[in-house]
Amino acid sequence: MNRHERRAAAREAKKAPSGSGASNSARLCEFGRQHLQAGRLLDAQLCCRQALAADPDFAEALHLMGLVSLQGGQFDHAIEWIARADRQAPGADYLLTLALALEQQGRFAEALKSYQRLIEREPHHLEAAHRCGFLLLSRLGRAADALAYLDLCDRLHPNHASVLDHRSQALLELRRPAEALTDGLAAHALNPANADICNNIGVALQLLQREDEALAWFDKAVALRQGFAKAVANKAFTLTQIQRFDEALAAFGQAKAIDPSDAGAELNCAQLHLLTGNFEAGWAGREARWRSHAGLVSYPKFSQPVWRGNVDASGKTILVYEDEGFGDTIQFARYVPMLAARGARVILVVGDALHPLLSRLPGVARCLPKSSKVLPAFDMHCPACSLPLAFATRLDTIPAAMSYLPAPATGHIQAWEARLSDRLGPHDRLRVGLVWSGRPTHMNDHNRSIPLEMLSRLLDPGAAFVSLQKDPRPIDRTVLADGRLVDLTGHLADFADTAALASCLDLVITVDTSVAHLAGALGRPAWVMLPYTPDWRWLLGRDDSPWYPTLRLFRQGASRNWEDVLERVWTELAARVAAFRAAQT
Repeated sequence: MNRHERRAAAREAKKAPSGSGASNSARLCEFGRQHLQAGRLLDAQLCCRQALAADPDFAEALHLMGLVSLQGGQFDHAIEWIARADRQAPGADYLLTLALALEQQGRFAEALKSYQRLIEREPHHLEAAHRCGFLLLSRLGRAADALAYLDLCDRLHPNHASVLDHRSQALLELRRPAEALTDGLAAHALNPANADICNNIGVALQLLQREDEALAWFDKAVALRQGFAKAVANKAFTLTQIQRFDEALAAFGQAKAIDPSDAGAELNCAQLHLLTGNFEAGWAGREARWRSHAGLVSYPKFSQPVWRGNVDASGKTILVYEDEGFGDTIQFARYVPMLAARGARVILVVGDALHPLLSRLPGVARCLPKSSKVLPAFDMHCPACSLPLAFATRLDTIPAAMSYLPAPATGHIQAWEARLSDRLGPHDRLRVGLVWSGRPTHMNDHNRSIPLEMLSRLLDPGAAFVSLQKDPRPIDRTVLADGRLVDLTGHLADFADTAALASCLDLVITVDTSVAHLAGALGRPAWVMLPYTPDWRWLLGRDDSPWYPTLRLFRQGASRNWEDVLERVWTELAARVAAFRAAQT
């Protein structure tokens, strides 16, 4: 709008009488829209107010006032004006703008509802469907729901690069990397200069264990966007998985230099240090988890100071609070008696499923479940997974007693012996407990879990096999139903029950789950099947664990083939069965 047009608009706004008709209000709104497009917010606002003076319910003016407020950063006012416009004259444009305003204010759940209302009115509204998918995926963490909307977008507008990219991301979240790769490559063909798409293709390839290809895509992403810290960190993680550790450490260092606030890169680097035995750097680096947004830590905000091992604990009440998974808590419960030996009164707070087991841990003055609403008074607190740092644990100073959890109560074991006798008869065969999968949402589940069908080759009739697997996946239920594996997990209410059942068995064979830690902490013999590059706590190149003397580790080789692992387990199991039979005669 030139100077003369601006003056005409101002004159029009000033002379507009109260009570003017709809045509005058519409003309004022047109002038106001022109002011808004030129960035003259006060002039646009003046036109709107004149239009509303003539007609207080004129939806177009109400909507325009919302747009003016939105551009001025007054989100609350914008939402109020736009909502009034939609009430007066429900329309797609008004509801779309309302949803965008709510989104900009960070009110994502309300924005989603507005987009969904718009889709109810106009089922083929592409932008609303796309925004629903994006919000559900990126803001609300509901990948499955996001995928439904993104599928709708793809039907409405096939071969749209942004939709394909977002759908690829949703499929990655759902651990469907092959489909994610297909969508990612299609998105790249449409938008080859997009670094994020290249990075996501790399992630899909990494999940498919096509690491060399993944590395090339991460390099391509960095070439397209200098300083792309996320792609560099993903490259470092991929190098870790194929055990090119020196290159991985260098790449993690590069990622941290680009973005010092990237807690994820720092945390993965720390876990690489731990995996390779550099505990000093590893424990310190793992404290980056407090800055991570990956949902790794669930921990209250306490006003009391953190105990880090550098303050005399004698006479102090120290709260040890579970901050990660059940396996981590079991592993680091070994430090509680050591803390009590320093003169501390230890209050332990753990997940409800662990509470019955750890209530009897030596050195615990009081053990509470996380569901407790009120905590007793304490002087300092320490996250359970920070205890190794507080005790300055080195590889050669790991506290590794043969067992550090108290044995289950005699009556508890007898109850499980009775159940086993009912199903298996007398204890005249080797009893073997099996666990084959971990938590499906675990980021490394695709590497550490094994389908039960693959393990079925171990089910030698010379032994009795008992499931310790809670919540088996649907794909495993067919094998469970054939009767070769006794399933009493319906009676497992908590880890105290699992401990009692494990104490009735001769051997536990498991993947990397909390049951491995439980068996080791109880001093029970257990075999743990591990991927080629395992979780940090299992270290590298050894078949024993410095954390658990009774555990034996069976590792994948560089081929990353579970069949090789199962062949070795089967051979050793056959020998163990034969020895048990010989002892019975």
